[in-house]
Amino acid sequence: MEHRWLVFAAMRNLWGKASVFGSVSVAFGSMLWSQQKTEPEQTCSYLPADTDPSSPYKLKLVQVLFRHGARTPLKSIPDVLEAQWVPTLLEPPAHTDINYVVTDLHGGPRPPAPVEDSYRKNTLTGGTYPGQLTTVGMQQLYELGERLRRRYIEERPFLSSTFSSSEVYVRSTNIVRTIESAKCLLAGLFQQKQKETVPILTTDAESEILYPNYHGCKLLKILGSHRWAESSTLPDIAADLQSIQSALGIAAHQHVDFILIRDDMVARETHGLPCPPALDTWREKVERRAVDMMYYVYEPSKRENLQLCVGPLLHTLVDNIEKTLQSTSSQSNRKLFLYSAHDTTLIPCLMALGIFDMRWPPYAADITLELHQKQATNEAFVKVSYAGQDQLIPGCSGVYCPLQEFKQVISAHSLSSEHYLSLCNSSKGSTKP
Repeated sequence: MEHRWLVFAAMRNLWGKASVFGSVSVAFGSMLWSQQKTEPEQTCSYLPADTDPSSPYKLKLVQVLFRHGARTPLKSIPDVLEAQWVPTLLEPPAHTDINYVVTDLHGGPRPPAPVEDSYRKNTLTGGTYPGQLTTVGMQQLYELGERLRRRYIEERPFLSSTFSSSEVYVRSTNIVRTIESAKCLLAGLFQQKQKETVPILTTDAESEILYPNYHGCKLLKILGSHRWAESSTLPDIAADLQSIQSALGIAAHQHVDFILIRDDMVARETHGLPCPPALDTWREKVERRAVDMMYYVYEPSKRENLQLCVGPLLHTLVDNIEKTLQSTSSQSNRKLFLYSAHDTTLIPCLMALGIFDMRWPPYAADITLELHQKQATNEAFVKVSYAGQDQLIPGCSGVYCPLQEFKQVISAHSLSSEHYLSLCNSSKGSTKP
């Protein structure tokens, strides 16, 4: 989500001069649970139900939507002790290296990257750019790849042990940290074994669907801009913000909010860099208020908001399932779809699935959708996990959710690209049928 020009046009007052796209989708990208609290959850291993040949289920397709790894902050908290974000924090481990190429969705040249360009107009104390994947973040994604390897290569012979583009599809937002995160995950998944250059697909900023696209969707910008502006002025949030500014010694004229504070705070904690001592007593409040702001912005009780945030992505996930089921055995070589994105991608997806737990997705968190078929009847089921934990989706009769039930759940927020574009260009704020 982790895009300072997307949403900032309408929310310029939130973070001063932050670029719209990058801040919103990506700024939230910064707010993650501290890695220390979530690491056990992310690295857990679970035995697949259909590892045993006698299992009634056969795995047909896996789709993984994941957040990038730990990174430098998007912006430093003003008027406080500065952390030194030195280049040595960004050195890639040798075991994360693979041969890859970044292209557009059709295999052509990589599109322009205005969000990344906006980051590189600024330099953090220490000499690095904002929003850059660090060595810690690279290792986190490598370990996520290893977890996927255990599940889909070692515990069951689902994927080949060497990367094949006919078997694995990789798409990323057009931002360096998500592209590098995809690379590191693949290095862990295939242990750097490849017979071909890995294509990582991206698209232009206008048509991106891997985060809420406030820049490319006019209606979403209209619906969301005032909520972004209001989110830090809600009475309880505003009172706490005034108190923490005073505690940290931040001048009243500085434009800060809990999202910005949390972004810098968590980045420092994850990399062992010093935080202002006054933050110690505020940590839990910062966590809670940042989530409160995000919940207010996405307003999950309003169907149209989530539709425009993640509707095209949800439609794509279901479409991949449908194509797998409709193809013949000789055609269905594609077994794994990887989508490298942001916490601002995962949060609205979790909301749309009814499983958001009011906690920020940690670095390298993943939502995984598995398509299974009952071997006796060919009946299709979808199993959803989050950060390695199986989820019971509201509206589903079990963890193995019958496909029709899953599609019914998704239908409330899924949008075809045609419907999405039509709504985005409309002036009315209604997507109700």
